[in-house]
Amino acid sequence: MQLLNRIGLILLWLAAPLVAFLAANKNDPYLLVLRGAGNIALVVGSIAIVVLLLRRGRWRTLAGKALVVLWCLPPVLMSAAHLTFELRKHDVLGASAVEARQLGPHFMVGYSSFSEVARLAEQGLIGGVYVTRHNIRGRTIEALRAEIAALQDLRRASGLPPLIVAADQEGGIVGHLAPPLTKVPALATLAGLAPDDQQAKAEEFGRIHGRELAQVGVNLNLAPVLDLKPPQRRNRLDFHTLIGQRAIATDPAVVSTIASAYVRGLEETGVGATLKHFPGIGRVRTDTHHFSAKLDTPVKELEATDWLPFREVLSHSRSALMVGHVTLTAVDPDRAASHSKRVIDGIIRGTWGYQGAVMTDDLVMGAIYQNDVCKAVVEAINAGVDLLLVAYDGAQFYRVFACALQGSRQGRLDAAMLHASAVRLERGFSTAQARAASRTVSVARRN
Repeated sequence: MQLLNRIGLILLWLAAPLVAFLAANKNDPYLLVLRGAGNIALVVGSIAIVVLLLRRGRWRTLAGKALVVLWCLPPVLMSAAHLTFELRKHDVLGASAVEARQLGPHFMVGYSSFSEVARLAEQGLIGGVYVTRHNIRGRTIEALRAEIAALQDLRRASGLPPLIVAADQEGGIVGHLAPPLTKVPALATLAGLAPDDQQAKAEEFGRIHGRELAQVGVNLNLAPVLDLKPPQRRNRLDFHTLIGQRAIATDPAVVSTIASAYVRGLEETGVGATLKHFPGIGRVRTDTHHFSAKLDTPVKELEATDWLPFREVLSHSRSALMVGHVTLTAVDPDRAASHSKRVIDGIIRGTWGYQGAVMTDDLVMGAIYQNDVCKAVVEAINAGVDLLLVAYDGAQFYRVFACALQGSRQGRLDAAMLHASAVRLERGFSTAQARAASRTVSVARRN
């Protein structure tokens, strides 16, 4: 029995710092699974252990006192973390109408709480929403359609432009609304077909995705993937990017043919496409969901290979362009492409002459979130990014928006870049398609 008590004490000593760390970092996206019931259990468990230690007389010794204090820390640290979050949230929600109009259109957010995102939409603090698996888990597609329509109704009532509503429907392993929407094969399955068949099937896939997304109220699909398929096996720690299963082919011409046809099919239905993930992650072995990554390939080689599909599809479509969190070392070795002015304003806007919508990959990914988030947000806006995506953990929107708000109040945001971006968003496909999708949903509701 004495041995068991000693083992129990050792475990309590080891567990206390870990639990304190979890409590202090309760708002971290990596701890998303602990939110709600998990946080309550952590606090209740800590209090129960303190009570148990006191009842066992551990307070009488110096070591016992230290252990009790350690287990008192988690509730205190969690309360402090929660207070910090609420103060930041209060600051964001208290932004002036002028600040909301200036910054809000440039943010797209994933959400779990309808009431919370409705408030952001109504105040103009966001320009778009991102819907995914958890938005339909345990619910019908009709419920999601009604939810999106309600958000658009709020925007109209507030005199604001329609929301951009985005989803990830690539086909294959990435089809976050399928089921209940149709599960379409990956575009990579078409690579072995004859060119005419590639185009016909890819257009069909695009039309299927587009029709179903438009009926739900989604007006922007975060597809297709234009990264070249990597020839080698990726890092074993790559649990999320999985580009080898998502990329279409290793041949840029095949990628261009299939992606162009898919985009045509998608755009026929009034839904926009998003080409991703420039400057290309097929050559990168590191998973940017968790780690920083470098693309060391010379620009001339990329122009002759990886970038051909991007330029080809952009030249004859209204597609948006998603920029990934990969550092293009030959152009800007100090920051990821997603917030590099040399990449976005220099290459995409300058060399390519592309004046459509540019968006970041999810800012909650480790390649950004584990570094200086505020620096990345300000640099992205000043580089000419139009939409900053906060997808995986919508609660991080308050932190990300607070960064932009602080940058604006301190005069660190480029007013000319913000204005040019606002013009692009206004004249681009997004607003027109948002209105079209909103009408489609209204008709569906009446019927």
